[in-house]
Amino acid sequence: MKALKAKYLLVAAAVCLLAIVGLAYFFFLTSFSTKDETQYVCIDDDDTIDSVLFKMRPIASEHALSGFSTLIRHTDYASHPRTGRYAIAPGESTFSVMRKMKNGQQEAVMLTIPESRTMQKLAAVLGRKLMMDSLEIAEALIDDEYCRRWGYDTCTIAALFVPNTYEVYWNTTLDHFMERMVKEHDNFWNSERTAKAEAAQLSPDEVCTLASIIDEETANNDEKPMIAGMYINRLHKGMPLQADPTVKFALKNFELRRIYHDMLFYDSPYNTYRNTGLPPGPIKIASVKGIDAVLNFVSHDYLYMCAKEDFSGTHNFAISYAEHLRNAARYAKALNERGIK
Repeated sequence: MKALKAKYLLVAAAVCLLAIVGLAYFFFLTSFSTKDETQYVCIDDDDTIDSVLFKMRPIASEHALSGFSTLIRHTDYASHPRTGRYAIAPGESTFSVMRKMKNGQQEAVMLTIPESRTMQKLAAVLGRKLMMDSLEIAEALIDDEYCRRWGYDTCTIAALFVPNTYEVYWNTTLDHFMERMVKEHDNFWNSERTAKAEAAQLSPDEVCTLASIIDEETANNDEKPMIAGMYINRLHKGMPLQADPTVKFALKNFELRRIYHDMLFYDSPYNTYRNTGLPPGPIKIASVKGIDAVLNFVSHDYLYMCAKEDFSGTHNFAISYAEHLRNAARYAKALNERGIK
């Protein structure tokens, strides 16, 4: 009788163990996500365990979320969630997700630095892609003291950024982000590019400034070295650049289709009709194509250019002012015919 009782107890224990193992498997080792594609959860400084669970609810099955909650509440994660952007792959277990988030094993963000016209625009993009606050970024990039920490001022800071795609962590701080941008800038300005800038009698910041103007003059990358050569000719002769994009920047009206005579007298250090030489800094974050166009400018004798009357986005170049006036008259006529104000 005792042996039979012991046998029943053993079987009951085995059943209980199997039930526990089954439940553990069901809650902790089955797929956390109900989605067919990798999902991402971003945890920031303000998150608590409850808000973390709320963010994960749209991704997780009910039993997985319960399992995750059970696991996470029995660790120090409950008192201090780790910030970051976490990838949750299809089929990944609840235990794996918990371990990843507890250990801060986040997924990097592929961040593209855009060719922004203003630092406020750049800040808005960074604020959408990273944990940083866009207002904090914008205020820092228009603060001279902060810009000086990185070797720039508020006019030249745009020259720091090389528009490219970078792998960064979502919870990076502004200082760490700026350190990364300095490193990428220094890598970009290798000995070859630096030597070409010196040959053009320009500093890297000046190259970026001229490139930013050329970028605004045309989207035609093939023509950019020609335009660069024309502006470099004017610089070397001490002539004002007379670049329309600098007037738009000075007026903070980037949508202007036509520059009128009275606009040319607008009082601003960026107005290259009133001021000789380059403006104080870039009028946007210059493109790599624009920068390399300046570094590989075409040598020629042209001193003037005017948009072509066929609205192809390219230009008519001229050596003499008289020839330039004829080109300008044809373009003005085409604008009038199209009713472009």
